[in-house]
Amino acid sequence: MKALIVVDVQNDFLPGGALAVPRGDEVVPAINRLLSRFDVVVATQDWHPAGHGSFASSHEGRGTGEIIELNGLSQILWPDHCVQNTPGASFASGLAVDHFTTIVRKGTDPAIDSYSGFFDNGRRTDTGLHGWLGKHSVTELHITGLATDYCVYFTAKDALDLGYTVFLYREAMRGVNLRHGDDSRALDELAGLGATLV
Repeated sequence: MKALIVVDVQNDFLPGGALAVPRGDEVVPAINRLLSRFDVVVATQDWHPAGHGSFASSHEGRGTGEIIELNGLSQILWPDHCVQNTPGASFASGLAVDHFTTIVRKGTDPAIDSYSGFFDNGRRTDTGLHGWLGKHSVTELHITGLATDYCVYFTAKDALDLGYTVFLYREAMRGVNLRHGDDSRALDELAGLGATLV
């Protein structure tokens, strides 16, 4: 069984959002074109409590983009984004959410970030996605969304580590690119690990 994974296509990651991914809105029509091809569609949703430890505003004197240690892990500090039950955490308005089979929320622990749809950044807890996919006999994942070099990258990397066959749709993802070319480097690495770039 195959599934489409839609990673974090939320308002705060779109142009005008708190943590806007350049041209992030362009993934919406691309993903909508793919939805009807899949019987199983899983959406991940960044779902941070207010005051999350990954927010620069939670650390006095620190700014966005700085790197700190958070709960024993290296952590980039981000602007407040995808706070639970806020408009920024909602899915993009043009996204055909009626096609979603299930939604997996991540980043809910204020003490640790969670880029991957499978685990937190320390792999200390899982989101339940792997177990859910297993119950639905899913072995092949087709991954889309935001952002190529963070949440898509870590979701795909964990999927490969867990033994899934992985396809990545270039047209249906965009990168943050804190450093120029981060998105291309992420895709090259994933291809080297066995993912197929579509």
